[in-house]
Amino acid sequence: MWYVLAASLFFLPFHRAASLTLLAITLGMAIWNQTLALPGIGAVAVLGGLAVYRVVKRDNARLPLVCEIVLVAGSLALMLHLLPGFNNQAIVNAVKAGPESAPFSFYFNLDKALVPFLLLGCLPTLLKRPASLPKNGLWWLVLVLAMPLLLATLAGGLTVELHQPAWLGAFMLANLFFVSLAEEALFRGYFQQRLTQRLGNLWGLLGAAILFGLAHYPGGPLLIFFATLAGMIYGLAWLWSGRVWVSTLVHFSFNMLHLLFFTYPVWQHPPA
Repeated sequence: MWYVLAASLFFLPFHRAASLTLLAITLGMAIWNQTLALPGIGAVAVLGGLAVYRVVKRDNARLPLVCEIVLVAGSLALMLHLLPGFNNQAIVNAVKAGPESAPFSFYFNLDKALVPFLLLGCLPTLLKRPASLPKNGLWWLVLVLAMPLLLATLAGGLTVELHQPAWLGAFMLANLFFVSLAEEALFRGYFQQRLTQRLGNLWGLLGAAILFGLAHYPGGPLLIFFATLAGMIYGLAWLWSGRVWVSTLVHFSFNMLHLLFFTYPVWQHPPA
């Protein structure tokens, strides 16, 4: 089921019919294996219906705006796992990537993976819009180099620790399709694009990065700060390319760099 869902998300930017067909198959499989229970089925039906209505009635000003507000609120609820009826599959539970890493868990999240489909109903340019290219192409190199520099400066939060865990393949699948793509669709494809339309590129970039940082509040002030800085890197990748898939790959690369070469998710200080 999860590979079908990943394929559906992969095809979403360039072959909508194939993507939606694979999504329908995924949802059928999810109902069959009880990953999607009755309350979740209702939520998917309502939000999916609103997304279709938003597309059909895009030229009618008032009701589509209400639909968009509901869809964004629903996307946030899915992102935060607030809607009942989604029995997401646990892959690892309280494992340590290395001896100095803190324990962590991760899941294959059906609810979070649905976010790009819903937001595409709000904004047809969610995944692809005209690029705002940097004046010098070397800025892309600066952007790439900023990722290890940012991780290296997480003083007190991380330390170097090499990892190649047995669950690496599952982590890559989940992080690319069910985490990075969903978050980039929401924070860059939707929030940054909407803010840019109203306030311009700079304020759109800063506003979306701050929202992305605040979304990491459970990790404390340090994580909020560095997530905001990372959000600026992802935001520039989106702005310069006009493609959510580009910012998604930058986001995914940052997370993989973190997992493979540093304590993940944070450094667990040894007892004194």
